[in-house]
Amino acid sequence: MNTEPSEKRAVALQYDAPAAPRITASGEGDIAEEILRLAQEAGVHVHEDAQLAQLLGRLELGTEIPRELYLAIAEIIAFAYMLKGKFPVGKTAQDYASES
Repeated sequence: MNTEPSEKRAVALQYDAPAAPRITASGEGDIAEEILRLAQEAGVHVHEDAQLAQLLGRLELGTEIPRELYLAIAEIIAFAYMLKGKFPVGKTAQDYASES
């Protein structure tokens, strides 16, 4: 059984601490392609996860993500920050390299 969505889906989140991330854009097909294009042009990290996009795509624009997805989204946000060279206070890239 194929559980993958047949059409490309994209969901954009905005995170302004301390509030939970919110859905700022969502769409399938051509709209998804446009969301991805705009993200890439703006230098926004794009994470591909069809199942997560499908779950988030069910939410209304402006909605905070549900608590059940906090951990998954937090890991993605933390990884995106690290890619930009941003680390928690008192931590450096070397701290994380030594943990692996």
